Parts: sequence; C-alpha cells; structure tokens
Amino acid sequence: MTHGAFVMVTTSYPMAADGREAAGSFVADLAEELANAMPVRVVAPGNDNGIEGNDALRIYRYRAPEKPLSTLKPWRPGDLASLWSVLAGGQRATHAAIAEGPVAQLLALWALPCGYWARAAAARAGLRYSVWTLGSDIWTLGRIPIVRGQLARVLMGAECCYSDGLQLAKDTRRIGGRGVNFLPSTRRIDLQRAKALSTKAPFNLLFLGRWHPNKGVDLMLEALELLSEEDWSRVSTIEICGGGPMEEEVHRGVERLREARRPVTLRGFLDKRQAEEAMLRADFVMIPSRIESIPVIFSDAMKLRCPVIAMPVGDLPLLMRQHDCGVCARAMSADAFATALSEALKTSPASFSGGTAKAALEFDLKHVAETLACSRTRAEESA
Repeated sequence: MTHGAFVMVTTSYPMAADGREAAGSFVADLAEELANAMPVRVVAPGNDNGIEGNDALRIYRYRAPEKPLSTLKPWRPGDLASLWSVLAGGQRATHAAIAEGPVAQLLALWALPCGYWARAAAARAGLRYSVWTLGSDIWTLGRIPIVRGQLARVLMGAECCYSDGLQLAKDTRRIGGRGVNFLPSTRRIDLQRAKALSTKAPFNLLFLGRWHPNKGVDLMLEALELLSEEDWSRVSTIEICGGGPMEEEVHRGVERLREARRPVTLRGFLDKRQAEEAMLRADFVMIPSRIESIPVIFSDAMKLRCPVIAMPVGDLPLLMRQHDCGVCARAMSADAFATALSEALKTSPASFSGGTAKAALEFDLKHVAETLACSRTRAEESA
C-alpha cells in the first residue's frame, strides 16, 4: 500500500482571515480537519509565490489578485494579464506540490481552473485526480461553449466527482456524462448559541456576504424599502455586512433606508469569529441570492440555530421544506422577498428551533473529511 499526502488544489483559500475568503474558509477548515489524519498540501492563492506551513499542512501559494477571480473580465487588458498570471502560477504551484513527495489523493476544489491544473499535473506525474464542483463552475462557466468543453474533459477524466449541491450534482452529471456524488461544503463552527431565539418582535436581521449581483444584495435592499410601517415596527435592527463590486449601490440603498429612519447598520467584511457572533445576535439570516447551490452561510446559520429568510434558489427550497428552518420566498424578485420578510417578521424565530437543529446534522465537517479520506484509501488500495 502506498502512503502519501492529500493534495488540494483551490482558488478558494484565505489570503488573510478578514472575511473576504468566502468559500475559502471552508477549504481551510477542511484542510485542517484532513491534516489530523494525514499530511496535507494545499495549492492556494496568495499575495506572492511561496511555500508556508509545516509537514502536517503545507501551503503552496501562487500570486493572485485580491479580488475574486469571478470578477475579472478577460476583455479588460489589466484583468486579462491577471488571469494569465493566475493560470500559469496555479499550474506551476500544482506541479511543485506534487513533486514534493508521494501523493495519495489529488483533489481540485473547484472544476475550473483547478481541475484543469490537477488534470495536467496528474497526467505528467502518472496520478489520478478528483474534482469538486461549485455552482459557478456549472451554472456560469458551463454556459460558455468553449469553456464547457474543457469543463467536460476535466469532469470525465476525474476518478471521483463531487458537487456541493443536490441539483448541482445532477447538472454536473449532465455535463460530465459520469457519476457525481453530493458532498456539502461546510465550515467548522467555533461558537454555540447560548441564548434562546426570540419568541416575539422586534427581531434582529442579518445579511452577511459578498455585495455581488449573484448574492442578490440589491434585491434585498429593494425588498426592505417595500416593507410596511407595521413590518418595520417588528424590526429591532438590520445588519448588512460584507463588501464587493456593488459597494456604491449598497451604500446608496442603505442611505435611502436611513433617510427613512430605518434601523440599518452597515459593516464591512467580518472575520470568521465576528461572522459567528453576528449570527448569534440575529434572529433571522437573510439569503437573497439569485444563484446558489447550498451557500455556506446557510449551513453556518443552521449550526448556530438561526433560521433563514431565503430566495427560492438551488437546493434551498427543498432543504427548507424538509427541515422547516425558515421562510422561503415564492419567486425570485424583490416583491416576493419583501413578502417573505413580512411573513417571517410575524413568526416566532423560536418556532424554527427544531428545524435548524435537524438541518445542522446534514453539514458535518468531520463526515466530509472522512468521505474524502475514504476515497483516498480506495485510490491507494487500487494503485
């Protein structure tokens, strides 16, 4: 039996734990969980090229811009140069991580460009690789004809394929023409809810995420302006936390709400502990996304026993029906989200306590790590 390291190739890993890392916080937690059982090498973005960490968890950094790759536009000369730099740097770092020593498992998080790097490096080193897809892989990149072909090749060549959503797994299966397993992305939660949820108004509401069209922050702000005076009488405060390309629009929307004397607090990015503390202050977490599979903020909220008010995207309607863990809008619009907000404000958050506890059981980080470790063992035994 061959032993070796678990190599993870990703575009999602914290450069700094300041709340900008989005899915990267999950990847970092997963790497640390896996490192309890085996050596782990992570290929990850950084402010510069280099290697950091120790024998248990070593990180191979490739230079990447601070803003998410998804916001770069190839038709802009500056962005195109950044994209080419990332593509070349990520491939070099992947080769370097594999060359460090024996590899038991090579996992790309996510399909593009990480799966492309893993596929090329695996072919050169005589290894197999696995791929984990995000919604942006399939629902955004998968719509571009030339990119879709490359995506299909990456998926078809993988030994194992995972998706972090139920519908996403079906759509990944259709593009790749192969089996795909559902595996949720979920973070380690360090805090616990000590105080019971409120049983009566006024309530605290929270939005925590990127200020990006996909996350629907503009729809949420429009919905808040549609709430009635009666609805607002049931609101204690609304915290809007994060940052991103829609910053000016968010500031304008919050200013309009403040001019109307609405209790809205605007904050920037939160680190992981601050985010958990914010969810513990909240009675409801708002998820107004236009595009999602199962957002990490949903599983965080469930683990912290906080019900959600969400748009009907991805797997959220199914999960919320199964677990009765919040209020789901009936359509993708500001009007529908305002109606969901109004309904939630007339409901006791405490009435969703059983549902959030039940939903939390589906998002266990240790189970995710064990699933991946088992696939690593199968790869070793068949080598």
